[in-house]
Amino acid sequence: MSKKKPKLGQNFLTDPSARMRIVEALGDISTSTVLEIGPGRGALTGLLATRAYRLIAVELDRALAPRLAEAWKHAEHVRIHQGDILELDLAKLEEIPGSTQHGPLVVVGNLPYYITSDILLHLFAQANSIARAVVMVQEEVADRIAAKCGNSDYGVLSATAQMHARVEKLFVLPPEAFTPPPKVHSAVVRLDMRPRFEELQVERIGFMRFLQMCFHQKRKTLVNNLKGIPTPGVEISKSATVLSMIEAMGLSPSIRAEAVSLEAMAQLYRKLCSSC
Repeated sequence: MSKKKPKLGQNFLTDPSARMRIVEALGDISTSTVLEIGPGRGALTGLLATRAYRLIAVELDRALAPRLAEAWKHAEHVRIHQGDILELDLAKLEEIPGSTQHGPLVVVGNLPYYITSDILLHLFAQANSIARAVVMVQEEVADRIAAKCGNSDYGVLSATAQMHARVEKLFVLPPEAFTPPPKVHSAVVRLDMRPRFEELQVERIGFMRFLQMCFHQKRKTLVNNLKGIPTPGVEISKSATVLSMIEAMGLSPSIRAEAVSLEAMAQLYRKLCSSC
């Protein structure tokens, strides 16, 4: 008889050494408020609770959350919150009953594959509330997040991640480290939040929209992706304007977004904004 498939596509981490490596990757959390995303059956929760100043675990599953809450009801520094991480304002965690925030958050979690990108974007949007995050994702996603400019894996997710954080792929886990085992390998990634918008002299919302435009169709040239696509703050109506700016920067007219550094992207964005 086959085992019943868990709700919400969960793959629970069961490898003890992997659990320890993930928690150790967080560094010293004795003075930190730790936010655990998707604690599931509590594979990491116990280790985190013994090390963290305060632990807030957010679990979507309506069956698992009450079990965790019961298990940790006597630990004053641990709070289990049943809810959707995508609806949580990380700057207002103190609004969760019994929770207080102690400095920038440290985030940890085994992210569900089907909403990995959504959760990452949610974290990046609130990067000012986070010191660092250690998350487990599908290995393919980890490679995209950590990809360097010029690599074929480099895309809008890479650029977004690296505009918000220093990215480090730590280690890979095989399917056997989980139950039920997924069909792919997983990887643990550390994100030290260091937003670069001020450094590169761009405002966040407009520049992130600009990056989306640049990578709109990955196989197209940068000029063709930007041609005729308006966005608030940057109105691009003539490919000749973009082409002349790209050439003035010493870049090839046929260059694709994946080959352009964030520094050069920011320079082009500033030029386009000043020409509007």
